[in-house]
Amino acid sequence: MSERLTINLDLCRDCGQCMASCSYPHHDPNDGVARLRELVAQELTCRRCEARSCVLACPKEALEEDAEGIVRRHNMRCTGCLSCSMACPFGTLIPAALQFRDSMCDLCAGRDGGLPECARTCPENAITVEQISGEQDDLHLLGRNLAVRSVVWSKTEPAESK
Repeated sequence: MSERLTINLDLCRDCGQCMASCSYPHHDPNDGVARLRELVAQELTCRRCEARSCVLACPKEALEEDAEGIVRRHNMRCTGCLSCSMACPFGTLIPAALQFRDSMCDLCAGRDGGLPECARTCPENAITVEQISGEQDDLHLLGRNLAVRSVVWSKTEPAESK
């Protein structure tokens, strides 16, 4: 069993404008929650379309597919035009999470003081710290310190017609 920062992606999406604050110490202002939302959306809800309309819509080539088929955004190329978000037919690219400035999240590693700032200040309780014993149907582990509550989209092959 391990303690993990847990994001309920469904609650987080419903919120719209994130009100949780971040205590990342290396640059201010920092929106580590937006960075986590983008990472989680790309890992768990990206449909990995064959057409890749988000990649094609980007005028600055800031999006590209990695070896696992996940679309990654290069923050230094991104101008924040949101063309990718508008082009995604599934709403995977959350506009509030796509910021030009590079935000980071270190999951409050090595900091004392109880709950991380984002978990303490999230008014919707979409960000919490939980004792996790393993993956569950709606709980997915990312790395060693992050868990996400959400239904994961998965591509299924069409049934063979007779």
